Amino acid sequence: MKDNVKVGLLGLGTVGTGVVKIIQNHQEQLVHRVGCPVEVTKVLVKNVDKKRDVNLLKESLTLDPYDVINDPDIDVIVEVMGGINETKQYLLDALNQKKHVVTANKDLVALYGSELLKAASENDCDFYYEASVAGGIPIIRGLADGLASDKIQKLMGIVNGTTNFILTKMHKEGMSYEVALKEAQDLGFAEADPTADVEGLDAARKMAILARLAFSMNIELEDVDVSGISTVSDSDLKHGQTLGYTMKLIGYADQSDERVETSVQPTFLANNHPMASVNNEYNAVYVYGEAVGETMFYGPGAGSMPTATSIVSDLIAVVTNMRLGVNGKSISAPQFEKKLKSAEEKFAKYFIRLHVRDEVGAFSELTKLFSSNSISFEKILQLPLDKEGTAEIVIVTHKASMENYSQMLEQIKDLAVVHSVESFYRVEGEGAK
Repeated sequence: MKDNVKVGLLGLGTVGTGVVKIIQNHQEQLVHRVGCPVEVTKVLVKNVDKKRDVNLLKESLTLDPYDVINDPDIDVIVEVMGGINETKQYLLDALNQKKHVVTANKDLVALYGSELLKAASENDCDFYYEASVAGGIPIIRGLADGLASDKIQKLMGIVNGTTNFILTKMHKEGMSYEVALKEAQDLGFAEADPTADVEGLDAARKMAILARLAFSMNIELEDVDVSGISTVSDSDLKHGQTLGYTMKLIGYADQSDERVETSVQPTFLANNHPMASVNNEYNAVYVYGEAVGETMFYGPGAGSMPTATSIVSDLIAVVTNMRLGVNGKSISAPQFEKKLKSAEEKFAKYFIRLHVRDEVGAFSELTKLFSSNSISFEKILQLPLDKEGTAEIVIVTHKASMENYSQMLEQIKDLAVVHSVESFYRVEGEGAK
């Protein structure tokens, strides 16, 4: 049994710096938890001469990733450098050299998680990725360990802090999308190019990871239906408020009759839904289990120290497994064959905002169209517009199949009384069912 555990770090940005600080500052607690010292001995950086807010010897820094990967003394590789294909090869090479791996790389795990887990299993290594989904929230461990005995039926997640910040500003302060995005960028919550966040791709990657784990199926990124928030208007949010809803970008994963659906889309939540009050850059994941019922994980979804906390928690798990001699034993292949729901098997409520001609019989035509597609109304708002002879109608439907709903949306555009379909969103009620 080793007297100490040596860690190699790929990347020393804000998160990597946080990892080093926690390991160094919490060494006494780490020794108490795992029974031996844990030390960062080699670190991949872009510039060895850069001044850093962390205490590392210059000789421990390197520009070559294989100085870290090939070091025979290193037991665990912690990857916080980002990237996909090149980084995947580094981690595969590390696993093939019998080194355990901890990563925060959601893009990599979403695309190649199954391949990396297989390599880890073949080499009796651990591959952990808690920090890849929701920063400091222990949702991966919650699903894998805390709820391991339950059958997960549904997940809903606010898993992107950038979009949640923007929607909170629009909802609470009446900001336009453009102004809220600019403030998010100024505060460092959004990148200069925010596309991956605001168009839902970042959240989709995280939901693919969560659905794969929750349902034990090989859910891939391409299985997630994705739409973003860039077209959400202040009018949409105002009408939603009037009807008792709050807008969030929701990652959604549901399993019924052994079939799964996954999506990321702007969604109106009933104001009494547990996630409607999750604001600003915070994340939350709502889980409905057959036995446990409703649970919710909430906390900071990003940031140096919250993310580093999840990484070091994974590191503790690896070292504990090393001391027990059980590395690689917790990894299992997906239990079930992937079966995705068809459009006729997906059901939801929907918000639809229309501009129609303000004339006798217009609403009757809409009613006939909805009825012919087996879609009924739950809530209706009708408001006059400044445009002469035009009214705005907002409809919230009862639950309908996606097949009927999509068919109705195509048909409604051809109605002579309909001037335009302004927007449409999913609606979720107060609880899981």
